[in-house]
Amino acid sequence: MRRIDLKKVQGANLHTIRDINRQIVLNYVREREPISRAMIARETALQRSTISEIVESLTSEGLVEEIGEGKSTGGRRPTLLRLRTGGAIAIGVNITPTHTTIASSDLAGVVVQQEAFQTDPAPERTFNRIIEIIRKFSDQGSIEGIGVSIPGLVNPATGNVIFVPYFNWRDLPIAETISQSTGLPVTIDNDANAVALAELWFGRPEVREARDFIFVLVADGVGTGIIFDGQVYRGVRGAAGEFGHMIVGSDAPVACSCGNDDCWEAFASERAATARYRKLTGVSTPNFATLIERALKGEQNATAALTETARYLGIGISNLIVGFSPEAVIVGGAITRAWSLIEGALTEKIERSVRRGLPSARILRSTLNGDPTLMGALSLVLASKFAGAVAA
Repeated sequence: MRRIDLKKVQGANLHTIRDINRQIVLNYVREREPISRAMIARETALQRSTISEIVESLTSEGLVEEIGEGKSTGGRRPTLLRLRTGGAIAIGVNITPTHTTIASSDLAGVVVQQEAFQTDPAPERTFNRIIEIIRKFSDQGSIEGIGVSIPGLVNPATGNVIFVPYFNWRDLPIAETISQSTGLPVTIDNDANAVALAELWFGRPEVREARDFIFVLVADGVGTGIIFDGQVYRGVRGAAGEFGHMIVGSDAPVACSCGNDDCWEAFASERAATARYRKLTGVSTPNFATLIERALKGEQNATAALTETARYLGIGISNLIVGFSPEAVIVGGAITRAWSLIEGALTEKIERSVRRGLPSARILRSTLNGDPTLMGALSLVLASKFAGAVAA
């Protein structure tokens, strides 16, 4: 039971109730389209007149459209509804240590345009390029907002970057800089939080129906996004979820981005896997994608490097399970392409580490299509269209 904060409490006035009903109807259309007004009424117990009024409003806003008639169950044939996905309404900016991707998408998260470039450690050059591409995409759609995914500490409330270790970026007003140059509202968040939000709203049912789960993003580093009661838990100044820096061992194959050699990130990241491969073979691999390809083709050393990385990934995940007892833990990142190779080592370590009698959790690979961190950036805009008062 959630305790009421008397400093923030506001009575449920007619406007609040109308907003909640609006979000209920919109989400029924989103998750169960094509669907009729009558079906929504049966499943929600809302009055038909209320639903018709809400659908008319959603249609006028360009969020919902009629697509024809469905099968009759004895009376008039029902008119079916679906999300209106005719053009781009959101732009996502996904900044990673190696490259930055900008994409526009429709209401359902389908990418309309996309462009990428190598991330420049000088923030002004990276931001200028981002703004240039956003302006180009904005001319070709009714863009309502921009979401920015960052591989580091951010403060979503202020829109500022606190610290990005890969570039030593500190105290940068990213949201303000982009918003002033484009005239569009900007939302920023940590990359793992953003992908967790995308899983919550756009993942497959086995993920989005879980109210409590932890998303583990394996990339150059390791980050976690925490979903409690259907909401992203960010902590003070957005700093929650920095489990990549919990200590899991010593003498890691690579240094963590913070400089230490005992962090989870130093044992379970993509960089750790490629370092293991280099130690086994005496030669370097161009990138993590190449390591994955070699493992999938049956190369023993590549497989060994990945499975050892998966074991350390399992150590960290078992700590999260013991500490938080989530319904599920979702693993995302390029490493999931080799899920058939790593799942056994990962789950074995978790099963051995979580003590008998304690509840475990379902271990799932990410259910998002395409680039999950890019989808996370887009979700920072798109999720607000569906959340409203329901998530308040």
